[in-house]
Parts: sequence; C-alpha cells; structure tokens
Amino acid sequence: MKKVVTIGGGTGSFMLLSGLKKYPIELSAIVSMADDGGSTGVLRDELGVLPPGDVRQCLVALSDSSEMLRELMTYRFTEGGLGGHSFGNLFLSALEKITGSFGTAVQEAAEILDVKGSVIPVTHDDVRLHAKLRNGKTLVGEHAINVSFKLEKIGIEKIFLKPQAKANPIAVKKILTADLVVIGPGNHYCGIIPNLLVAGISDALRKTKAKVVYNCNLVNKQGQTDNFSLDDYVDALHSYIGKPVIDFVTYNTRQPNKKLIDFYRAKESGSIVPFDYQARKKRHYRIVRTDLLSTKIYREKPGDKIGATRAFIRHDADKLAKTLVMLLELGEYENILRDIV
Repeated sequence: MKKVVTIGGGTGSFMLLSGLKKYPIELSAIVSMADDGGSTGVLRDELGVLPPGDVRQCLVALSDSSEMLRELMTYRFTEGGLGGHSFGNLFLSALEKITGSFGTAVQEAAEILDVKGSVIPVTHDDVRLHAKLRNGKTLVGEHAINVSFKLEKIGIEKIFLKPQAKANPIAVKKILTADLVVIGPGNHYCGIIPNLLVAGISDALRKTKAKVVYNCNLVNKQGQTDNFSLDDYVDALHSYIGKPVIDFVTYNTRQPNKKLIDFYRAKESGSIVPFDYQARKKRHYRIVRTDLLSTKIYREKPGDKIGATRAFIRHDADKLAKTLVMLLELGEYENILRDIV
C-alpha cells in the first residue's frame, strides 16, 4: 500500500484528508501545533494544554465513526461560559489531562473515532509563532499574525517559533518513508510555515525519496500575500526547507462564479493566485493545471469566534484527492505508456 503524508493544518487539511481517505492508501497527517486562536487559544491559556483545534479537524476528517459522533466532535457551543468552544477541543484537552500526554490523547481519540490513518502532531513542544517585522515590532502568536493586514506592506524580517521546537520522531519517520508528501493547501504563514520551522521537518523533506506536491492556495490572503504568484509561494517554501524539493504544484484553473466571487469580496478583498507560464524560463517543478474548485459557499458557523479569518473560496476535496492519487501513480502510468507500441 502506497504511503501518503500530508503537512498542514486547519480547514485546508480537513478538506484534503476528507478526499484522500476514500482511496486505498496508508494516510498520515502531520499537523501544525502553533494554533492559539479562538477556542484553542483559550484552552491553551487557561488549562496549559497543547493546541487541539487543528488535530481535532484532522481526526474528524479521517474518522469512519458514525455521523452523529463526527458531528459531536465539531459541535460548537454558542452560549454560556462554554460559548465559542468546540466539544472536540474540550474532549482532546480532557484526554490530555487524563493521560498526561497530548500524543497519547490523540491516539486514544483516534481509536474512539475509528480513524483511518494516523494524525501526528508535528511537535510535542509548547511553542508560539512569532513574526519580527521590518519596523522593529514583533507579533506574538499565530492569531495575532493571522489577523494582521499589514504584513506585506511592512515586511517580515523573520518568522520563528519560540522556544525552538523539536520534531515529533514519528513525523520525521513518516516523511522519510513516504511515497508522496503533500504540503498544503492552507494559510501560508500560520498553517504551513509553522511545520517547516520545527527542527527536523525540513531536513526530512530534503532527504525523503518521496514525490513532493504543493497544493497552491486558490486565493491570496489580504494584507499578507496579496502580490504572491504561484512561483512566489514555491520560492517561499523552498527558502524555509533549504533547497528545492517540490516536484509538482497543483493549480486551479476554474474561475469562481459571480455569486461566489461577490460573497468572497463581501468578506475579504484578497485576489485569485495568479500563474504566468512565461514568467519563468525554467522551473524545477511541474505544474498540474486543472479544475480543483469547490462550488459551495462556506459560511461562518455559529459560535466560531475566528470564523471570519477562514477562507471562503476552497478546493473541492474529491477533485484534489483524485489529482493527487494520479500523481502518486504517475510513474507507473508513464512506464506502461512507454511500452505501448
């Protein structure tokens, strides 16, 4: 069975895993541990637990349990002292307190939810994401960075984790033994980069024999990546990884319809990520241009205190998964085609 490893966090990973779990592959999700917004942020501050939010989303995405149990894990309280909290976040935090280990809590939750594959925190260290800006100021915490609309205008001098985090050994092993490693989609600075900042992850990406795919975001984030092109995203990732490792980049070619565009512009003012084939004479990666767009309109859920920061134009889980599985088997297809005379 082919081994597929995803790297990311948040709604991007939830969407990706929801599609990939339908295929006969060994699936492992490496998840960012820098989240500190909304319910997750409150639990980290008040209980001293590690961030459950992104892990919870991945567990639900890979769960083969009943629809009711999956719905329970995503239920968000809207009233009282628990207002804004996800039941799944509370559940994982309680398991961490009971077991004394977040890693063990994730394993126990995976068994309860009948998870297909594995969900792996990228680190077990308690870290915070920092962004030092060119004006001398430093933004502390993923949420503070996520809601800043002046990052691109001011410029980021350095983005880092504090304290420096060590990679979960299981995450490193999964990357080194994978057949396909999938990075993104997701928030560039807050969902993807934090994984690459964990000591040991970029080194594993440089050493793995796996094909590496980057799922380019559909839209740029206002005030942060407004002027990014597809090539800019890839260059940025390689600057953190330390060398070019990306073999393929998926890029959506379908334009959102007017209704979706109008809804998006009412919420955000980011632009569709551009790609110009002629902009670069030589690329070390191949670009898969196809329809990857979901036509659904995603609305904020009641009680979600950071709902306004989530993307409203998203990939279609099934379309993206089908494309990635095709890339996983591309070598075999090419060998077969060479033998056809």
